[in-house]
Amino acid sequence: MLNRAVRSHLPKPRLAIILSVLIFVLAAFLRIDFLTSVNHKVSHDSIYYDEMVRQLLETGIYAYKDTEPNAQVTPGYPLFMAAIYKLADYQHHDPFPAIRYAQVVMSLLTLWLIYAIAKRLGGRTVGIVALLIGAIYPPFVWSNGSILTETLATLFFMAYVYLQLIVFEKKTSAYALLGGAVMGLLVLIRPEFLILLFPIYAFHYFWKKEKRTTLKLFLFTVIGTAVVLSPWVVRNIITLNEFVVASTQVNPFQAGTYPDKNYDDGLVDRRGKTQMEIAKERLKIGFTEHTWEFVKWYTYGKLKHTYSKMYFGSGHEPLYPVIPILPWSWLNWLHRGLVFSAFVSLFVFARKWRQPAVILAIILVTMSLVRLVFVPEYRYNYTVMPFMIIVASIVGVAMIRKCLPVKQHTVLSTERSVNDASPSPSSPQS
Repeated sequence: MLNRAVRSHLPKPRLAIILSVLIFVLAAFLRIDFLTSVNHKVSHDSIYYDEMVRQLLETGIYAYKDTEPNAQVTPGYPLFMAAIYKLADYQHHDPFPAIRYAQVVMSLLTLWLIYAIAKRLGGRTVGIVALLIGAIYPPFVWSNGSILTETLATLFFMAYVYLQLIVFEKKTSAYALLGGAVMGLLVLIRPEFLILLFPIYAFHYFWKKEKRTTLKLFLFTVIGTAVVLSPWVVRNIITLNEFVVASTQVNPFQAGTYPDKNYDDGLVDRRGKTQMEIAKERLKIGFTEHTWEFVKWYTYGKLKHTYSKMYFGSGHEPLYPVIPILPWSWLNWLHRGLVFSAFVSLFVFARKWRQPAVILAIILVTMSLVRLVFVPEYRYNYTVMPFMIIVASIVGVAMIRKCLPVKQHTVLSTERSVNDASPSPSSPQS
């Protein structure tokens, strides 16, 4: 049985604690060593964020790439930056190093959440495997040098999923409200994740067939999200005379209408048109006159652009390999191996889908579909890589254990696995 393969021969608690501590020490060393041993490049987006935050602190005007108030970007990361700027005395000191070290702390917290989620869904062995992979996965190190949303967004994304698992276990309004509040904070950092509320709760309904409970939990989650988002929405109504829940930025959608990112294909005349008008015209002409090219771009093409390469951060010199024993050219194959393993794992979960771990599969599928709407960038795979690592670890450990001899008496009847029909996240951990 696959459940026996997953759960047998689990490391003893003391050994697991020692391994976890050693892995966290390794993770902290790699991240701090990276920050102190290279020269960090600054992306254009980081420069725009810097100008925006300085303007906010000095004039009180919240605007991205402008001097007039706007809602081009959500305020989560800019407000985080503003807090660090104040603490670092930005007028006399460079605030970027302080932001990078703060992101190291957030990266380590994210690692703990990776371990906690993996352990809850697959057991202690799976948790340690996922923790180790997350500790040395190069983008999780390089991202700490980037003055961009990835590190902060991933922390809140993981926190939301961890709370959502507890919501489905405890089924209490308080946890649903808290989970919704964390989702609200996540949306203020990266808006695209708001859509996840619907497929996750739809899954819970079809899994448990508890209509009233599912509706209650969903409503409290929505309330929690709305409460956190409300100051931003009210600000936009008062300042901009617009009802804006997330942001008004259209460029990622418009830029996504150019197959293979050929921005000079001349498909439509762009003069005197808004970005949305250009996007709509391109989609109409593209799918009617260049059907195969656009169909391929909006399926395989964008997925390839999103997942075929790992996120390198904003760039640094000299190159920091993270895993010195591997040639630099092999690092991206490590990333592709994780992506492929996660893809295979989706089919395993599809066979036995009545279990909480399927939430991660739903997240991967939903966010991949969302990415098809916008311009594809490999940095956009970053926020879902923790879930790819976890699902790959669950199935990978199961397959390895299944191939090993297992003594009948070592298996606890209460243990869960990816093969259980109706597991509970609170099942005993050995």
